[in-house]
Amino acid sequence: MKKLFILLLFIPVFAFAESMYSPTWGFYIDLPEGYEYVDGDAKDRFSFSGPGGAMFDIVVYGNRYRTITELVNDVNRMIENRGEVDLFQYRDKLAAILKLDFNHNDGWGFAVELDSTFSQSSTGTKPMLIALAYGPSAGMDLNLFHISALDSICPAESDRRYPGPITEYSYPRGNKVRVPLAFGGLHATIHENDAAASQALIEREFRLMEHYINSPNWQEAWIRYYRSIYRDSYDRILDAANIIVRSWGGPPSSGEAERRAFAQRALSLVQSHEYERDLSGSDFLNLVSVLTEGRSSCDNRSMLMAIILSRADIRAAMMISRQYSHAMGLVDLPGTGARFESHEIRWLVAETTATVDIGLIAQDVSDPRFWIGVMF
Repeated sequence: MKKLFILLLFIPVFAFAESMYSPTWGFYIDLPEGYEYVDGDAKDRFSFSGPGGAMFDIVVYGNRYRTITELVNDVNRMIENRGEVDLFQYRDKLAAILKLDFNHNDGWGFAVELDSTFSQSSTGTKPMLIALAYGPSAGMDLNLFHISALDSICPAESDRRYPGPITEYSYPRGNKVRVPLAFGGLHATIHENDAAASQALIEREFRLMEHYINSPNWQEAWIRYYRSIYRDSYDRILDAANIIVRSWGGPPSSGEAERRAFAQRALSLVQSHEYERDLSGSDFLNLVSVLTEGRSSCDNRSMLMAIILSRADIRAAMMISRQYSHAMGLVDLPGTGARFESHEIRWLVAETTATVDIGLIAQDVSDPRFWIGVMF
């Protein structure tokens, strides 16, 4: 057992990568690191340049097209695109995937209807977004960048905790099934393809993150990696998280002792899993499999704990360390214990791999310079 002690305060200063929001149209994007805004009106048109000549363009049409097909056909005509188009449903809205092949560029595109409350029309037109991710056909393989950029699009606020559109298209979730959880005799509803779909996203984003290992913005790329997994995972395990919370008597009262006891219970749950790592790939098992198989490592334990606590109205996050090859949970609660300061919050630290109480941390992993906060 490592020697444990209570560290009263961490005060590191780090830059955090953030997603971008359009107040005009209500959508979010969370582009890979290295993309820079280069053109547009910052309202309806946005153009970004990325690594290796990658480009990412978004245009919103508020009052021009009646259907996604009209929009896609018009854009294909304007850019002389020779690629195919496939229609599908994303979150009960008609959407389209475009294969791009135009003017010595290739890549992918995504089009979707937006929330009509952002644009009122008596002509039958709807607000629509189209995004094109492309780059030189003869350049480096940019598909990882293109797909990840498009998959980061959240057409509405409610999509920020739901799998991205490219993952949803590539790996349809399938039928709902009732499955046993790996503890407590509990059962929850998931979709039959959730585990495989989530693992595919994890491995894709891990391959993308490897491009940034020697980059000056490797920290931001790592933060985005975990943020992408959190978004993809949240709805997939939402029913399980709710059932766990209910099995513990529901969200705790507003009392400090009750909320801390609840957080301790969530920490004890993830600490009880079988510890397992797989260094041949991402080393991150999807959270659906974590819940149904009871095996995990430090980072997916920390993320799972954060999602469970979010369902109990307790704010949580995680911190990661490349130097220590470790991750821990963070909880916004008062009381004694080791602290990590980020975003003007002094988070309580939760060690997920040793069977210790919340707020305790091993001395040999306690240097605040070697930790990075990940906010969700």
